[in-house]
Amino acid sequence: MEEQQWQDSRATLARAQAHFQKGEYTEAETLYSAYIRQCACAASAGAPPGSECSPKDLATAYNNRGQIKYFRVDFYEAMDDYTSAIEVQPNFEVPYYNRGLILYRLGYFDDAVEDFKKVLDLNPGFQDATLSLKQTMLDKEEKQRRNY
Repeated sequence: MEEQQWQDSRATLARAQAHFQKGEYTEAETLYSAYIRQCACAASAGAPPGSECSPKDLATAYNNRGQIKYFRVDFYEAMDDYTSAIEVQPNFEVPYYNRGLILYRLGYFDDAVEDFKKVLDLNPGFQDATLSLKQTMLDKEEKQRRNY
């Protein structure tokens, strides 16, 4: 990606983040999607090393776009974005946690447990993941006890 295009994509991401922080989710989603497309175009165009999107920024864009979809209750689309964030940056614990929450809400307790355990492998101090893991295991036991 040429230097100007790279600066444009960084500006797109910054604008997306600003809208996200203000709760302006429609605008933020549009800008995150544009940033993700810009990164994909740069990768497919064979951008020189160092000029492509950073994995951290791309994973954050996917994760935050997933959050917007989660707020809209588009759970499966949100999980797709969380999974994309994980594929880009496997050591980023937040999308595992977010995906785990959806899996829990949908009743996929075993998959939720896996995601929450992964969060805690990456960040043992992630208190919400500890609580979510405990609750998921309790609800799974209750479901088994009732033979659901």
